[in-house]
Amino acid sequence: MAASPSDVLQGTLDLLVLKALSLAPMHGWGISQRIQQLSRDALQIGQGSLYPALYRLEKRGLVKSEWSTTENNREAKYYRLSAVGQRALATEMNDWRKFVGAVDLVLLAEDA
Repeated sequence: MAASPSDVLQGTLDLLVLKALSLAPMHGWGISQRIQQLSRDALQIGQGSLYPALYRLEKRGLVKSEWSTTENNREAKYYRLSAVGQRALATEMNDWRKFVGAVDLVLLAEDA
């Protein structure tokens, strides 16, 4: 069964969030800033997409959260990758590379 476009987008966002959290625990704004930085400003994740993704990932046990004080002395929910999340990240990165390779084959195909 093929994935719907929204499933692909949701899965891509989840992958990006997991990757960002593999670098360091962060609060939501920090996650969106890290993704934007790593993508050289090509990707900007809005709160309306980010927080549902974090909720979804936490519900699946891939991330854990706790309240802490930010560097600006504000309370924020910090997220970190769980052990299950670390394993899922490795699997999803492999799956993503296969998907990109398959799409690339189609895009590079010439008329026979």
